[in-house]
Amino acid sequence: MQKKIETFSDLSLSPPLQKAVKESGYTQPTPIQIQTIPLLLDGHDLLGCAQTGTGKTAAFALPILHRLTSENRKTLPKQPRTLVLVPTRELAVQVHDSFKTYGKYLPIKTAVIFGGVGQSPQVKSIAAGVDVLVATPGRLVDLIDQRYISLAGIEVFVLDEADRMLDMGFIHAIRKIITLLPKKRHNLFFSATMPSDIEKLAASMLVNPVRVEVTPASSTVELIKQSVMYVDRDAKKDLLLKLFKDKALKRVIVFTKTKHGANKVAELLSKSGVAVDVIHGNKSQSARQRALEDFRTGKNRALVATDLAARGIDIDDITHVINYEIPYVPETYVHRIGRTARAGAQGIAISICEADERSLIKDIEKVIGVKIPVDKDHGFHSQKVEDHTGKAPKEHGSGQFKQRRGGGGAPPSRGGSSAGYKKPSKKQGRSR
Repeated sequence: MQKKIETFSDLSLSPPLQKAVKESGYTQPTPIQIQTIPLLLDGHDLLGCAQTGTGKTAAFALPILHRLTSENRKTLPKQPRTLVLVPTRELAVQVHDSFKTYGKYLPIKTAVIFGGVGQSPQVKSIAAGVDVLVATPGRLVDLIDQRYISLAGIEVFVLDEADRMLDMGFIHAIRKIITLLPKKRHNLFFSATMPSDIEKLAASMLVNPVRVEVTPASSTVELIKQSVMYVDRDAKKDLLLKLFKDKALKRVIVFTKTKHGANKVAELLSKSGVAVDVIHGNKSQSARQRALEDFRTGKNRALVATDLAARGIDIDDITHVINYEIPYVPETYVHRIGRTARAGAQGIAISICEADERSLIKDIEKVIGVKIPVDKDHGFHSQKVEDHTGKAPKEHGSGQFKQRRGGGGAPPSRGGSSAGYKKPSKKQGRSR
């Protein structure tokens, strides 16, 4: 009979790892850590269905570090021993930081590479060889093509957030990377959702995997107090500003569909006196990191984000998530509101819905298995919007910041104000 795991000390991790975990303030492992760590220590390939905020990174980082130090092989120039592939720059930095935190008492070399910044420091960091390399697909393929990295020595391969990888168009890069890996290796595959294309990708990569599934969408959203506010399109801005008059909104992420919409919402909040910044794909890496840090430290009360830029945000004590625009994909809604329910915490999620988005709320309710309560006490409620039965048009945005195909978007932005948002240039190109 397997020993019941209640604390990290019940896991067969090395003393240096136990010490680092304890100093990080963790005593009780999360469900995915309880299920995953013993399997990985035994060398099983793993297919994990888990969302961010479940403790997933530690679930694979700890057994990987244990394995690397147990085997104690010498690193070779340009050849990482472990490759962790993630979809975004922010997640790459966070995963790399986790490996450094948990491995601080181990003789482990780590590096992180991602696009949007100069490659020279990254090339230098991997030249002598590393035990763990965390990378985004585009920059990794680029450095492989330039012969700065070889995957010939990979012992462990982790593909994290596979569904988001495919959403972002990385499938060809992932397939190329897989062909360059040694046939004999330990494989870990994580995805928040498991549609058929993700299942096929997993099947092509894994060997007799054990499947672990924790925190499905319905149980995640049960931790979050949700509400939807049905309003006319012209009232969305006024309602958003009214919400921010409530001091209970201490640390808030506001989601939009497009970069253009994100810029406009940030400008609106800034003009009303809300300390705010914005992150999206046109922001430089330094601006995105600065915006996240200002939000993390409380310098800014609000962060406006698009879905792709926000993936991997792991900031504690986010009090509210506001869906200023309702996403077309119900699973995206689950990812969004999960920003305010990290590792089992509770939070509040508010959706501001206009008529064209009414059908999207119905789609979300089907997926999460919960009817989202309607809030009519805000002064802008529209019964006509609540009763709307039309389908949502497939356009880039919604509300007063709707951006039709062929329209203008926000240009690349190099800054990111901390106490106020700078209005973007009028020279605009198409954005998504």
